[in-house]
Amino acid sequence: MDPTGAASAKLRSGLVVGPGQNVFALPARALRSAEQGKQRRGCMDTMAWLTIAVFAITIIVVITNVVDSTVAALIGVSIMIWIGVMTDVDAFGLVDWNVMAILVSVWIIASYFGKTGVPSWLSVQALRLSGGRPGLLVMILSVLSGVISMFVDNVVVILMMAPVALPLARALKLPVTPLVLMIGFAANFMGSAMLLGDLPPQMLHSVAGAEFMDFFWQHGRPSSFPILMVTFVITLAAMYAYGFRGYGRQVVDIERIGIETRIPNKLFATIVVGWFLLTVLGMAMRQTLGVKLGFIAMTGAVTLVLLLELLGDRVKAPDFEEILAELDWRAIFFYVALFALVGGLERMHLLDLLADKLRPIFTESYALGATLMYWLTVPIVGIVEHDAYILTFLRTIKDLQADGVEPWPLWWMLLWSGTLGSNLTVAGAPALYAALNICQREENRKVSLREFLSWSVPFTLVAAAVCYVLGMLIWVLPFVK
Repeated sequence: MDPTGAASAKLRSGLVVGPGQNVFALPARALRSAEQGKQRRGCMDTMAWLTIAVFAITIIVVITNVVDSTVAALIGVSIMIWIGVMTDVDAFGLVDWNVMAILVSVWIIASYFGKTGVPSWLSVQALRLSGGRPGLLVMILSVLSGVISMFVDNVVVILMMAPVALPLARALKLPVTPLVLMIGFAANFMGSAMLLGDLPPQMLHSVAGAEFMDFFWQHGRPSSFPILMVTFVITLAAMYAYGFRGYGRQVVDIERIGIETRIPNKLFATIVVGWFLLTVLGMAMRQTLGVKLGFIAMTGAVTLVLLLELLGDRVKAPDFEEILAELDWRAIFFYVALFALVGGLERMHLLDLLADKLRPIFTESYALGATLMYWLTVPIVGIVEHDAYILTFLRTIKDLQADGVEPWPLWWMLLWSGTLGSNLTVAGAPALYAALNICQREENRKVSLREFLSWSVPFTLVAAAVCYVLGMLIWVLPFVK
């Protein structure tokens, strides 16, 4: 027998043996290894389906509000841990604590801001500026809410602005529901214009590394702030023509409205506003300072608390315990659970599989892929809590980079469509749920779905259409190869 031929046969069959090895044992070993591999893949497939089921059921429960959304999210994480998707240590590590530090720190500063009297004073100035024209007042309050929400969480903005807007509505005989809903739409709308205002831009910082100034100008072109601001102005103009132009001018005695017309403690207000501006400046200089955004925000919040505590009665600031009590701890725990839930999908490589399915769309036609993603996102986030959806697809788009797909236009289009589409129903954004509760409590009636949609649908469609055109022209089409 030709030894060379035998060696070649062994090589072809993969049976290369060394000293002391039994050549007849190798096929059995190879078979056992293959069977073990199949078993592992079978286990992975089973675990992947279990992970998808847990994630899907959790999101459905969150949407339908069968139980509290925070409880549902935490239970979903617990189930993933118990079935072995991740360990408890893994779940803790999957949370982006930098983002959570930004969120909590900004909320603390915003809580102090809400007690300075500045929001009430600004509302009175809005009434004066409107000249007693109810429709114009609604637009001014919407702009004011949108601007504040670029720095403050949108739920906080609504809780801050609605109580001072209600007396104005009564004085001008203006229906409460359209006014408060417009404040809610505006606050939810502009939260993604800058890095501070809402969770989605903070998640973009976490996943893609977007810095504070990137929201103004990036890659030689305008980005989130200018594009959303132009969209905002056009949308408000359309809504004014749609539902607020017909209200006649009225004479109002501002002193009898029942709103504080001056800032009661100017020292307290000056310190809070000044400290917040310093914190924003520090966050804008993050790359120069070389520390995390969460650390800068936390430093701003902690030093503000310390300063106010040291000044004591001279500023008459609320107790820190009172500020902590006003934080939305349910939302904080929900966001913590959200990071762990999406992290569970990532650990099972399910986001990789999703990216593989989407990759041909973007590689064959980048503009078509961006368009489909944008217009599918708008209705989906109207019924799905938009933070979970945006975080999932931010990470999915990141996985598309392996095939040379440019991620930034897609990241921006996802952020904008995910934010604007969430104004469609109360299921998409917690801020609208808070606004709707205020409307129903003030008017002592249930606001029907039809009435809500009569305001939310035109607002969302106009905003989404305008932003799509701007996003395609400025971001997507220049990157088409």
